[in-house]
Amino acid sequence: MSRSLVVVSAGLSQPSSTRLLADRLAEAAARELALDGEQVDVRVIELRDHAIDVTNNLLTGFASASLQAEIDALTAADGVIAVTPIFTTSYSGLFKSFIDVLDKDSLRGMPVLLGATGGTERHSLAIDYALRPLFAYLRADALATAVYAASGDWGGDEALAERIDRAGSDLADAVRRSRRVAPADPFALPVGFDPSGGAAATRSA
Repeated sequence: MSRSLVVVSAGLSQPSSTRLLADRLAEAAARELALDGEQVDVRVIELRDHAIDVTNNLLTGFASASLQAEIDALTAADGVIAVTPIFTTSYSGLFKSFIDVLDKDSLRGMPVLLGATGGTERHSLAIDYALRPLFAYLRADALATAVYAASGDWGGDEALAERIDRAGSDLADAVRRSRRVAPADPFALPVGFDPSGGAAATRSA
């Protein structure tokens, strides 16, 4: 059996502290899940690479093939790690725009580990007053554990490493407990439907 983790990183620069935090959280969660003897597949959605497609999706209502592939992987995952930089005390516009193109039920019951980066510790509460309500609207299972990393946290302080390890462990536990069923393909024909009049198994249109 294999587990899949999808990482959503909304960092704008390359490299970025947002992507660094996202990668370290994914490594911690994957390492914990691997203790079960299962294969762990990690997929990273780097939103800066899809910024134009996300904007076009908002304008037209249609996702490009590459963006749709990322959305499909996200909604079919066993667990999600979502990390955004904090700008003006809230998540980035790119991060919110990506969330806006998702179906409102696509992450229902999904274990989600929240993370954020910022220049100062003063913005650490943005996870609770900005990110949590966003994922509550999507009815995702956002973990109580979250990780905020300010610029000063990257100076070799072991405290950040400990918080990352604890968060990764908590996500692994949530994935193990989850009974979530991925949303059905909205274009799938119902079981037994056959346009010729006979019985047929479910298939995608």
